[in-house]
Amino acid sequence: MKTTLFLITILILVGCKQVKSEQGETEKQEDTKEVVKKKRPLAIENGKFFENEGKSMLYGGENENQHFDISGYSLKNDQFHYGIGREKFPALLKPEFISVLEANKIWADSTRFLLAHSNKEVKAYSVKDLTRHEVVNDVLDGQPIMAVYCILADLGAIYERNYGDENLTFALSGYTYYDKNIWNGLDGFILWDRETESLWWPLIGKAVSGPLKDVKLLEMDKNKWKDVKWGYIKDNYPNALVLKSDQDFERPKEWKKIEDVTEIKKNYMSEK
Repeated sequence: MKTTLFLITILILVGCKQVKSEQGETEKQEDTKEVVKKKRPLAIENGKFFENEGKSMLYGGENENQHFDISGYSLKNDQFHYGIGREKFPALLKPEFISVLEANKIWADSTRFLLAHSNKEVKAYSVKDLTRHEVVNDVLDGQPIMAVYCILADLGAIYERNYGDENLTFALSGYTYYDKNIWNGLDGFILWDRETESLWWPLIGKAVSGPLKDVKLLEMDKNKWKDVKWGYIKDNYPNALVLKSDQDFERPKEWKKIEDVTEIKKNYMSEK
């Protein structure tokens, strides 16, 4: 009997030690994650900020006309990460789609999607594909929209792109930005629009530089978009159009500019 009790005691002690060891290992892993986060390349240390003819500029690519004028912008230089260039990600301009029948051969029921729907049309964007593109400029039943997903902040949403009579076209700036007081301090991508070359930070929902500084991002009505799984889509929206995977395109050399943003700023300013 005493021998049995002794063995049980030994097993309990060994088990506790193993649990503590596993807990310690978890803490080490969490610490490691924190270290990795801090090691993301700081843009300011890599020379991404500079002055040109009295203007504050931010590196935007290999060509001189790709840099961003950030004079008077509302962020902090030392909280920018990366700076790989604004055309590195294939943010789609003219996305292609496949049917639910075709897509069902590809996606598991558990695959995560962003779904946008109107009275006449339904479109679905897999988070896997959005992780590659990060931005898909699209049109839903005549309404200019964009589907976006940032893997670092796990931010996925559908936004409208029309500001009155003007439509904006969005892409990735090549930067992420963090603020310890916003979104739990996670990095979030910074977008830019081709028409005014303003920078936008979706984690605070507005433009942070350029002609449209402080204009809000227009999130689509929550009744018209969802964050769902593939199984839900195929069961409820059999006629949905599903974003085709592995798309790419040649980046445009030039595009329409909006010279007068008075009406946009008058009607769409963010509440500070």
